[in-house]
Amino acid sequence: MRTLKKEYLLHLMLLPGVIVTLIYAYGPMAGLIMSFQQFEPLSGFIESEFVGLDNFSYVFNLPDFNQVLWNTVIISIFKMVLFLLVPLILALLLNEVTRRWFSRFIQSAIFLPFFLSWTVLGGVIIELFSLNGPVNSLITALGMEPIMFMLDNEWFRGIIIGSDVWKGMGYNMVVMLAAITGINATLYEAAEVDGAGKWKQMIHITLPGMAPILILLSVLSLGGILNAGFEQILIMYNPTVYEGADIIDTFVYRLGMFSQQFGPAAAVGLFKSVISLALVSLTYYAAYKYNNYRIF
Repeated sequence: MRTLKKEYLLHLMLLPGVIVTLIYAYGPMAGLIMSFQQFEPLSGFIESEFVGLDNFSYVFNLPDFNQVLWNTVIISIFKMVLFLLVPLILALLLNEVTRRWFSRFIQSAIFLPFFLSWTVLGGVIIELFSLNGPVNSLITALGMEPIMFMLDNEWFRGIIIGSDVWKGMGYNMVVMLAAITGINATLYEAAEVDGAGKWKQMIHITLPGMAPILILLSVLSLGGILNAGFEQILIMYNPTVYEGADIIDTFVYRLGMFSQQFGPAAAVGLFKSVISLALVSLTYYAAYKYNNYRIF
C-alpha cells in the first residue's frame, strides 16, 4: 500500500491503456463460445444450440484442413527463419560500413517498404510477376519461356515468402543495429589488442551481445507461427494456388464469411490461438531455463 500511494499517478496514467486493452483485446474473447455452438446470428450467443466439440470434429475432418495446416506451417517457418537471418546479416554488414551517410541511406532504402501497406505492395508484386510483367519480359528477352508465377503453386509460395521478408526485414535490421550499438566498445578494443580480427570479434563479441534481442525476436515470432500473413495472401492469391498458399486465416475467412459457418470458423481460430500460446510458453520457458533470459 505504501508503494501504491507513491506510484498511484503512474497507475492512473496506465489506466486508459488497460481499459482499451480489456475492451478490444479481451472483450471479443467472449465470442469463443461460438466454437462450441451451432451459432445463428439471429439467435445470438444465448439461444444458439450448444454442440460441444462437434465443430472441431467437423473442421479436422474436412479434406482441405491438413493441406491448409501444412501450408501455414511451411510458410511460417520459412518466414520466421528468414526474418531473423536476413536482417541479422544486413545489420552485421552495415555495422562494418565506415561511411555513415552511405549506411543511413541503405537503412532508409531497406526500411521504406515496411511503411507501405500490402494493398499497395500486393498490386505492385502482382504486376511485376504477371504474365506480361517486367520479370517475364526479361525472361523472354533471355530466350526462355514466360512463367505463370501467380498461377503456379510452388512459384507463388516463394513469392509470398520472399516479398514478406523484403517488406519486413528493415524493421528487424534497425532493431538489431540498435542492439549492436549497445555493446560496450571497449570489448572490441580489447579484442583488437589481443589480435582478434573482424570475424572473431563478430563471433565472440557481436553475436553474444545480440543474444537477448535475438531470443526476444524468436519468442515473439513463434507466437505468430500459425499466422503466415493473412492480409498479404488474401490480396495476392487466387483459387488456382489454394493448394500451395491457402493458410488457416484465409481458410477461416472463407469458412465464416462465404460459407456462413461461424461455429467451425471460430473453432479453427481457437485451435490456432491455443497452439500459438503453447509455443510461446514453451519457447519462453526454454529461453529462461537455458539462457536465463526473462522478458518480465
